[in-house]
Amino acid sequence: MNITGAAKLAGVMGWPVEHSRSPAVHQFWLAEHQIDGAYVPLPVEPKNLRQALEAMPALGFRGCNLTIPHKEAALEIVDEVDATARRAGAVNTIVVGSGGRLGGSNSDMFGFLEALREGAPKWRPDEGPAVVIGAGGSARAVAAALLDEGAAEIRLVNRTPARAAELAQALGGKVRAVAWVERARALRDASLLVNTTSLGLEGQPPLDLALDDLPRAAVVNDIVYVPLETPLLAAARARGNTAVDGLGMLLHQARPGFAAWFGMMPAVTPALRRAVLATLAP
Repeated sequence: MNITGAAKLAGVMGWPVEHSRSPAVHQFWLAEHQIDGAYVPLPVEPKNLRQALEAMPALGFRGCNLTIPHKEAALEIVDEVDATARRAGAVNTIVVGSGGRLGGSNSDMFGFLEALREGAPKWRPDEGPAVVIGAGGSARAVAAALLDEGAAEIRLVNRTPARAAELAQALGGKVRAVAWVERARALRDASLLVNTTSLGLEGQPPLDLALDDLPRAAVVNDIVYVPLETPLLAAARARGNTAVDGLGMLLHQARPGFAAWFGMMPAVTPALRRAVLATLAP
């Protein structure tokens, strides 16, 4: 549809930002619902982040998403930080509010849980321990989401033990760090395995993790979505585990921002998945 001078505006800030699939997601929903609006990529260098964010109200933007490397820096820039952003330790969604005040939140936890429920509807958080590979920002969001859902135990596995220990201490609760050499043993009696690292990403080596000790009833989730079927997911499917790809998290985490900026909560549909997958094709 044609964009008018009254169009609702939003976008995604990152450096670089051309890799982001968020414009494809939001433009699909805008077209689907015939909304007069636009969602655009906004390449912003880290040194210019504060200036760019504070300019949004004057430019008529209703808000934006943030991607690497801006998610943590935004915590100190926005006027209000909600519980989701504090829990995740990062901001990925900003909404321009009354008087131009910037509100920061994080939809990664929402996106992860919604994708998990969609891909593995029979999974329950109290069925057994969850094993999370990684100790970065994504691992923190995933572990926090699982804690808040009532996970029985979370085992954080990372190549750098100190990072896993630091994250476990920050999250508290039933989170404990596990040494990398113990990664295979950590899978025993687990009900969920989540890879939050870039291992398995196109151009990266696969995750070095034998699944022999993982119960076949366990769910395996890889947040990597390029390729959609990572070596980890292929190995999980081959032995009968339920496998959940990373595209669902990308799509579901976009929904709260779209609702705030454009006035309606969109749905993740097969048509949306096909549209975004088409942008990933070589």
